[in-house]
Amino acid sequence: MQRHSIPFDSFSILFTLKSCTHLHNLPLINHLHAHLLKLGFNSHVYVATSLLHAYVVASFRDACDLFDEMPGRNTVTWNTMITGYSKSGDVEKAWGVFDRMPLRDVASWSAMIACYVNNGHWGNGLTLFHEMLVVEQLKPDQVTLGSVLVGCAHMGSIGLLLGKSIHGFIAKNGWVLNVELGTVLVDMYAKCGFLKNASRVFDMMQDRNVKSWTVIICGSAQHGYGKEALSMFEMMKEVGVRPNELTFTGVLSACAQAGLVEDGRKYFRMIEEYGLAPTIQHYGCVVDMFGKAGLLGEAYEVIKTMRLEPNVFVWCSFLSACKVHKKFEMFERVVDRVMEMVKPENDGGVYTLVSDLYVLSNKWDDAERVRKLMVNQNVRKARGSSFIRSGAG
Repeated sequence: MQRHSIPFDSFSILFTLKSCTHLHNLPLINHLHAHLLKLGFNSHVYVATSLLHAYVVASFRDACDLFDEMPGRNTVTWNTMITGYSKSGDVEKAWGVFDRMPLRDVASWSAMIACYVNNGHWGNGLTLFHEMLVVEQLKPDQVTLGSVLVGCAHMGSIGLLLGKSIHGFIAKNGWVLNVELGTVLVDMYAKCGFLKNASRVFDMMQDRNVKSWTVIICGSAQHGYGKEALSMFEMMKEVGVRPNELTFTGVLSACAQAGLVEDGRKYFRMIEEYGLAPTIQHYGCVVDMFGKAGLLGEAYEVIKTMRLEPNVFVWCSFLSACKVHKKFEMFERVVDRVMEMVKPENDGGVYTLVSDLYVLSNKWDDAERVRKLMVNQNVRKARGSSFIRSGAG
């Protein structure tokens, strides 16, 4: 268009900006920004908002500068900034934008609720959702409910009650369970301990993607249904859905829980067959699987040959297997390496596990040394707690 001297209009600019946003190409966005200034489109609120969105994706610092300079803003502009602060993890500034908005729509409330939920402030997200319904009397859309259901999945019995109400609201309004909403509903039920409900929702979904299959596979594995999880994985492959790294984490976890060692070996090899690289979670599952089966030698071989540096969770799984199967010689082979990497403020349980292993192997002096180390370094073991009520739905 430039070479042929065809004048730009707002529509051609908006489509160009949309294309650039997907490329995440900051120099190109800067180039277009300069052209917009020359052409006088910087005061066009829709163009400026589209440019703002491109900057939020590519460079949030530039997005903040542009937002401050914008002569005119609409609700979409403000919502874009809330989403930007959410992605950068700055909940306080996202709330500041939300609080200053002259007008809010359902998307504004959805963006702020999503900001709370995605950054781990689940209680605040559910409180804001309640305010949206009761105070503002706004009707939520599927985007809003998707974010709320994610929060419900982390709130145990309290979240389950709200999640069931939302499920009822969806059914009452005759909404079709699309992929996004169906997946978070399945995940919510599975994480709250109601796997039967999760399976029912999954069966009702007309369309499913890799996330949908992964949450039901992981949910089945977490609740001890290892063989069922593997059956779901095989069904997933049959319908042509390609697994991702998290899918294999669920599959390997199922193998570990159900003691399916040969299947675990097969699926671990399959990761690279799909062009994926094994993650620390995959290695951890395989070590756990071999450890629970009493194959400490194979577990140790995995740790020695893994491409990633083993973390404290991998070592803790290995030490737990040493304790269960009374393989104290394997424990003594690795204990020095484990103690070099543990941190007093985070890994109190590992110190306790090491001390217990020394006691079981009649190494009383070493056990006492670890106990004194725990006192001197103010090591604290985190208390176990749970507020999730499990049961059949």
